[in-house]
Amino acid sequence: MPFNKSKKTNTWGKTPVAKKPVIGAVPTAAFNWFPGHMMKAMREIQAKVQMVDIVIEIRDARIPIVSGNQTLTSTMAGKTRLILLNKANLADPVMNERWHDWFEKEGVPFLFINVLDKSAMKQVLTKCRGLIEKKRRESNEDIKAKGKYKLMIIGLPNTGKSTFINSVAEKNAVKVADKPGQTQHNLWVKVDEEMDLLDTPGIMPPMIERDEHKLWLSLINAIPAAIVGEEDPACYLVNYFLKNETPEFLTRYKLENTQMTLDEALEKIAAVRGCLKQKGVPDLERVFKLILMDFRAGELGKISFGAPPV
Repeated sequence: MPFNKSKKTNTWGKTPVAKKPVIGAVPTAAFNWFPGHMMKAMREIQAKVQMVDIVIEIRDARIPIVSGNQTLTSTMAGKTRLILLNKANLADPVMNERWHDWFEKEGVPFLFINVLDKSAMKQVLTKCRGLIEKKRRESNEDIKAKGKYKLMIIGLPNTGKSTFINSVAEKNAVKVADKPGQTQHNLWVKVDEEMDLLDTPGIMPPMIERDEHKLWLSLINAIPAAIVGEEDPACYLVNYFLKNETPEFLTRYKLENTQMTLDEALEKIAAVRGCLKQKGVPDLERVFKLILMDFRAGELGKISFGAPPV
């Protein structure tokens, strides 16, 4: 029997709060999460960008455009750039190919990677050296005369910047955590004898125009749960899988099919995974946490949100 949550917080049961948007639609409400430290960090990046040879921007391959920061990158006109689409191993391979074609047409250097893959990190550094040397040749400069190659890394919170740096530097140079906002200051890291890398804090766009994009960013953990909560992203995700089922989703939660309502799906997931209170009442808070954790670990299949612009 489908269940209802309390009227105070219910969005998905039988008596939703009228002012709260129905997840699954394509809402357009703007969202702003731009703490003061991000504004300060953006100014520092803009002040130091001329010190580096190349800017590496890390994005999430599951949402290649939405996980970018156009406000920040637009201030770097003329600077050599490399876009890294991280967590490509968790994204839909078919969509990766479509995005690959789109980025090629855009003409900005890019790579689809997994920052935990050592061979991919070598490929990134080789790509950076090649782009820097090409720029120096075009400027009629001695490739080695300017000294060490200097890189800057930018990106949204929790897109993998710190893991990338520790991987290429082959040491725990910066703090890594499964939550956004760990890097608070600019930090130079020695990669090797020829290359230094400037780490920067994760910076969000000043404005996110669509509520759906806010949910995508919360799903990849770029926006903290304390800001968005876990209910809306988790329910959005289950609704997505009910419409676009994957074998992993069905297997993980022992579902025979997806011919059910959101309430029914949450109830089944709660029962299968033991997220129950007294008398078998579903513990929704635990269910939401579980669903998000499974998604972020890649347990629900290779997923991409959105498609390349036409």
